[in-house]
Amino acid sequence: MTPASDKEIYLIAHSDAQIRLLLQRMLTKDRRDLIMRESLEDLRKAINDEIPTLIIVGEKVKGKSGLDLAAELISLYPASPVILFVEHDSPDLLKRAMRLGIADYLTFPLRTDELTEAIERCLKRGQQRQQWLKSESKKMTESLRRRVGELETLTELGRSVTASLNLDEVFSAIVNAAVNLTGAEEGSLLLLDEATGELYMRAAHNFQEDFVRTFRLPVKDSTISSVIHTSQPVLVNEKSPQKIKTAYLVHSLIYVPLILHDHPVGALGVDNRMENAPLKERDLKLLEALAEFAVIALENARLYSVTEQEKNKFQTVLAGIQDGVLLVDKSGNVALVNDVARSILNLPADWKTGGPVSAILAQQELKELFEQGESLSNRAETASPDGRVWDARLVAIPEVGKVVSFHDITHLKKLDRIKSDFVNTVSHDLRSPLTAILGYIELLGRVGPLNEAQQDFVQRVVNSAQSITGLVDELLNLGRIEAGFDSRRENIHLDQLIRLSLESFKPQIAEKQIRLVSDLAKEIPAIQANPVQMRQMVDNLLDNAIKYTPKNGSVTIRSIIEQNQIILQVADTGVGIPASDLPYIFDKFYRAGNVENAVAGTGLGLSIVRSIVENHGGRIWVDSVVKKGTTFTVVLPLQS
Repeated sequence: MTPASDKEIYLIAHSDAQIRLLLQRMLTKDRRDLIMRESLEDLRKAINDEIPTLIIVGEKVKGKSGLDLAAELISLYPASPVILFVEHDSPDLLKRAMRLGIADYLTFPLRTDELTEAIERCLKRGQQRQQWLKSESKKMTESLRRRVGELETLTELGRSVTASLNLDEVFSAIVNAAVNLTGAEEGSLLLLDEATGELYMRAAHNFQEDFVRTFRLPVKDSTISSVIHTSQPVLVNEKSPQKIKTAYLVHSLIYVPLILHDHPVGALGVDNRMENAPLKERDLKLLEALAEFAVIALENARLYSVTEQEKNKFQTVLAGIQDGVLLVDKSGNVALVNDVARSILNLPADWKTGGPVSAILAQQELKELFEQGESLSNRAETASPDGRVWDARLVAIPEVGKVVSFHDITHLKKLDRIKSDFVNTVSHDLRSPLTAILGYIELLGRVGPLNEAQQDFVQRVVNSAQSITGLVDELLNLGRIEAGFDSRRENIHLDQLIRLSLESFKPQIAEKQIRLVSDLAKEIPAIQANPVQMRQMVDNLLDNAIKYTPKNGSVTIRSIIEQNQIILQVADTGVGIPASDLPYIFDKFYRAGNVENAVAGTGLGLSIVRSIVENHGGRIWVDSVVKKGTTFTVVLPLQS
């Protein structure tokens, strides 16, 4: 609270109206406002936020002790002198008044000159107290202003440390701040050279450039050596200049260690060489704070260097591997793509990462790979502009995004085509002699009677020839599917084909007492497909499930409509497929290692299924657990 004007404001609190009138007559004067009230509440309302120049309090004020009222007024206005006015003098009352801090003490009979002298004494004491308060306030203000300046400097320095990786700039700013905050003449930041064990100046203030460039100090028998060896700061103040193993004479000096990972790596120091101005503990604390900034800058630079090295290694590995890598962040934007992936996606040389992945996917297979849900396959085959075939696999990485790896399978495709051509040629050439063998076997009974042993041998030959013929027929069928000879398409309802196939397998299902579960989606739309091949696909999957499911097991066939695709699943509770066999289960002639020899099969059924599915633009995969069962999943597009 401050006075509203230069007028003197006297507060008079007394319950006796006559005494108030007497005091008013004695105190009335120009540029003096008298505020007379009977209680503290009335005085507060009258004075508002102004500070009274003088306060006169009676012994009793409206039934309240004058001493109590004086104590409250002193707490409210500590700079305003208080005079206690009593009717009868009392030593005990005087002691209590002095203890409360009352400035003066008046009693009856009261003369004008006594009142004037008391007021002058109190006003003089009040002025002295106000001047002292102003002086102390000014000191406090200067101290606070200095502290605020220090905090602002430290804050700005903290921003520069976190925003810059240029150690020269950061260290220079730290040394300059150390000199400015401590008022020292010189400052330096020294780092330890691990190769030589010497200290060198990395940054300095008010030192000659030649001296800074050539300065080298062994870490032994010096002030700085104690800082490095003990990791404790040093504060030196000398009345006269003295050489203290710092290569120059100083009056006062502070060195604080730079500690990185519990090891000293250098020191930050300031000194006064010309002026005998001692440095203080407060300056030491400031330098310790600045040393922390220097250590943070060192650690940031080290971490950045390590990060850059790891990044360069990573980039070198990405550039050197033969597989393509495409990384997409959680927002669907391209975060990383190596040169092989650039070639596969046919990206221009000036293309930059950061845009949406959908903008760079020209191949329909890759678009579907990113658009599909969790229930669909995470693999696809695609071709690059140079004709090579790639196996693309998408993997979700938590908190990062998705990564697609491209593996070149062109040579595998060529080998598979060569093998298929060879098998088709051999199968075709085998068909004629097998037909001749079966024909001549049928003629044996016409040229003469056969005994029982001969008939048994002939039947064995017939069975073997028919088995080989069936194998040859499947090989030729597979070759036609892979070559795309029967490419006719028509609208078919897959649920109808499934029901017809289930009807044909009723005898086998009844014989093994298998529980059949059919869970087909309602109103499955028609698809463009080859009806013969679709029936063959369903038959092979059901035949597989029934064949490898033991008695009293169960077979489930279900269909789901999802994302403009139809998903067909055939699950059984059979012997399952070992994990080591799963990657090869769709290869020609491959049979799982846990299949008994008594179970008939050529190893071509699943190869035919895969070829049919891929020929219709779909995908197929298998999930299996040994002794628990197997589930084959087929995904076909609803539109061709």
